[in-house]
Amino acid sequence: MKLLNVGAQGHETAAILDKDGIIRSLDGVCEPISASFLATDGLQRLSKINLADLPIIDPSIRLGAPLLNPGKIIAVGLNYDEHIKETGSTQQQEPVLFTKAVSALSGPFDAIERPKNATQVDWEIELVVIIGKTAKYITEDQVEAHIAGFCTGIDVSERYFQKHRSGQWLKGKSADTFAPIGPYLVTFDEFSHYQSCPLSLDVNGQRMQSSNTNKMIHTVKTLVSYINQFMSLQAGDLIFTGTPEGVGLGFTPPVFLHQGDQIVAEVEGLGVQRHVVTDHTD
Repeated sequence: MKLLNVGAQGHETAAILDKDGIIRSLDGVCEPISASFLATDGLQRLSKINLADLPIIDPSIRLGAPLLNPGKIIAVGLNYDEHIKETGSTQQQEPVLFTKAVSALSGPFDAIERPKNATQVDWEIELVVIIGKTAKYITEDQVEAHIAGFCTGIDVSERYFQKHRSGQWLKGKSADTFAPIGPYLVTFDEFSHYQSCPLSLDVNGQRMQSSNTNKMIHTVKTLVSYINQFMSLQAGDLIFTGTPEGVGLGFTPPVFLHQGDQIVAEVEGLGVQRHVVTDHTD
């Protein structure tokens, strides 16, 4: 299934994409696609729905984040060799973890807002894992049974906040709109090739990032199991799995985002995001 949330921010309703790419409403069938939806076996409840019976939605409607109200957003740093090299970092023996505020979540076509006093806003295309049920100390062999699905995501970063404001990555990763995901949640049964899918990101029509998830240092299975050794995972938790080379920080001189810039990002099979960059206004 390809699940969506549609409508004005804060008033989204659930929807589903049929095999012909038509958006059909799930309003009245289930609640919005959210952490609580997954926790109450929402995917199983939808498995026998006849899509042809569902009303068609105007494709011009706003698409929200395909997973609302996540309990937490965990992100992985330095998970591609070439990205480590371009940022002048050093590969660590264990995965590098940080968090993004859940308030950073936004939709696949919403504006990306440069926060107040920002000077170094950067892009990072990533495969995002959506946890489907509670996990505690699971092994790598048990990981797939705990995944609801996947989506495209961008780990938007303010590099000066990240690197020069006490070195706490959270500060540069958590501004509003800094975690756009979507356009849809693709369930695991339709996206089992998650470890071998192309991903790319363009800025103003220029290809900046182009890689494949098969180049991850730590695989999805490794990451989920590893993270689970330090914290339990619940239905609806999001895991950003790291970005490949081609971020703005890696250019000489660095290239960062400005008002009016246009971003197109895709994990193949998970849909395309399109964003315009705006400046914060009081």
